[in-house]
Amino acid sequence: MAILGWILGRRLANREQQDRKIGTFEGVPAMGLDGLGSSAYGPEAALTILIPLGAAGLAYIGPIMAAIVGLLLILYLSYRQTIAAYPNNGGSYIVSRENLGRNISLLAAAGLMVDYVLNVAVGISAGVGALVSAVPSLHPYILPLCLGILVLVTIANLRGTMDAGRLFALPTYLFVASFMLILGIGVWRTVASGGQPVPVISPPPLPAVAGTAGLWLLMHSFASGCTAMTGVEAVSNGMSAFKEPTLRYGRRTLAAICLILGLLLGGIAFLAQHYRILAMNQEKEGYQSVLSQLAQAVVGDGVFYYIAMASLLCVLALSANTSFVDFPRLCRMVAEDGFLPRPFAVVGRRLVFSVGILYLAVTAGILFIVFGGITDRLIPLFAIGAFLTFTLSQTGMVVHWVKALRSAKDTRTRAAHQAHLAVNAAGATITGLALIVIVAAKFKEGAWITVIVIPTVIVLLHQVRRYYDRLDATLREAGPISLDRMEAPVVLVVTERWNKLTDKALSFAFRLSPDIIAVHVTRLAGEEGEEEERAIRGMWAKDVEAPARAAGVKPPRLLLLSADYRLMHGPLLKLIKELEDEFADRTIAVLLPEIVKTSWWQSLMHTHRARRLHSKLLQFGGSNVVVISMPWYLKEPKIEDAIITEPSEVRAGSTRSEPSSVSGLHGATDQVRQAISSCSSDHDN
Repeated sequence: MAILGWILGRRLANREQQDRKIGTFEGVPAMGLDGLGSSAYGPEAALTILIPLGAAGLAYIGPIMAAIVGLLLILYLSYRQTIAAYPNNGGSYIVSRENLGRNISLLAAAGLMVDYVLNVAVGISAGVGALVSAVPSLHPYILPLCLGILVLVTIANLRGTMDAGRLFALPTYLFVASFMLILGIGVWRTVASGGQPVPVISPPPLPAVAGTAGLWLLMHSFASGCTAMTGVEAVSNGMSAFKEPTLRYGRRTLAAICLILGLLLGGIAFLAQHYRILAMNQEKEGYQSVLSQLAQAVVGDGVFYYIAMASLLCVLALSANTSFVDFPRLCRMVAEDGFLPRPFAVVGRRLVFSVGILYLAVTAGILFIVFGGITDRLIPLFAIGAFLTFTLSQTGMVVHWVKALRSAKDTRTRAAHQAHLAVNAAGATITGLALIVIVAAKFKEGAWITVIVIPTVIVLLHQVRRYYDRLDATLREAGPISLDRMEAPVVLVVTERWNKLTDKALSFAFRLSPDIIAVHVTRLAGEEGEEEERAIRGMWAKDVEAPARAAGVKPPRLLLLSADYRLMHGPLLKLIKELEDEFADRTIAVLLPEIVKTSWWQSLMHTHRARRLHSKLLQFGGSNVVVISMPWYLKEPKIEDAIITEPSEVRAGSTRSEPSSVSGLHGATDQVRQAISSCSSDHDN
């Protein structure tokens, strides 16, 4: 636990939630890394499709990126309105649920979940690709590097959104400053040279022409380049992470992310065309990313180049942070609606949804292993989920404004709603068309996997909801408490040998019922088993039956069961079945003595039979069986050790004279005293 506290930090109190909210400074690294990082692999993905055109392909990258930047502008205006209409959480799931119905909202949720998982895999693998570009000798270690970075990002996010945002702020703003400077220098040289700049280090020669520029190839390039916009919705999904006023900080963060991304995309496309830079095959030795070629062409391979590439590596690798911020929040909302397991909605030690973070890390790790950590293999699966959610979110906002128009009473309000409707309608139309293009262009390359996975996720979400519906229907029963079966239970005391632990268990059993059966399961056979049986029965007659008769108490029965396969639960469950037939209307209470292990090394010294037996009894015992643990402490515990004492800096902000944990303990004690007094009064009456 000390190591865990050192890695993740101390457990935070609920009232510290507001102090953990973020502003624009932390918001850009926390939610913008996906969008900013995609400026590296988005243009590269588009240029990869243009490789068969050779030098002629460079003439098309400008118009393709211009269309993508135009689409980015429409998405910015659309989501600016969305977060104003839903300032708490304006993601695609909420907007679809409120305006398009439950099934469409689950489609949005499934698309977002798939997109977030793929974003982690694509971002980190692209970051490792940038590292391999600068240090080619690391090429054989792509997969271990991907998994190592995944672990680091996971730990940072388990510490909290604010910690991750501040931790990643330096590489984020260093990346923005470095490449804005590189692009600025490159544009200035290009303009000054009349469009024919001389590279400091010439990029690799362009490949020979191997195809023609057909409409399908250009659509394919556009579809691949659209991966640059997959992080635009992050702010709307994570509005609950911003401090008050949330709308102001959310809009500022969204504007900063879209502005920087638009400048990067436009600048990269412009310089790639004039410096004659195309994408290279990532699986071959000597691979260099487009940004690596571009940086060398503009500033050479000196210190500044390595600073820029180091910042690029960090941003690409850490672009997964956007998913780690938003995925757990999305899962929390879906879990609260009953479509995901409820642990996804539980807040962890650092006021983040730890289960969602860990699930995301595991699924992304599986993708790395399956695809070997190579970005190009993952790109075909990417962007479909993002553009699906773009389209659903914008369509939901269209319905939202139509409803608002119906209820608008004055002309000015109607005009404002009509303008908002026009923006979101344009966004829905264009993103819908882009989605069709992306699916069609990438279907054979592997996008069909996403098309299958998303409906499969929806089916799983419905199965989770059906389980909870059945559970609630089973547990829900109105009416007074049932007092039909008030007879004392038949108590089974499982014993291993006669000692203080067994003594304590039997003493407690006498307080529960006069019908007590002590059970000893032996693993010995033959003469050894017979000798053990004689010893146990002799001890039982002397130390249990004789004292019980002397006290005028019915002695407990002793049963010796044989476990031929060395498993205790089999003979015990068989005995329970026989007792249920004999005592049809009585509860069977199984008392399990157990030594409490307080240290990790103590756990290594014991067989944990009681724990395993407890699990089997709960699983197979049935509703007529009650399992009771009888603990034996090697060292008597202190309740105060389990109560979290807040640090002095946290208590300093409280007006109370004592820590909340101590005052809460005192308050609970007072409530117990009142309850006992009430029960005593009722008994006297």
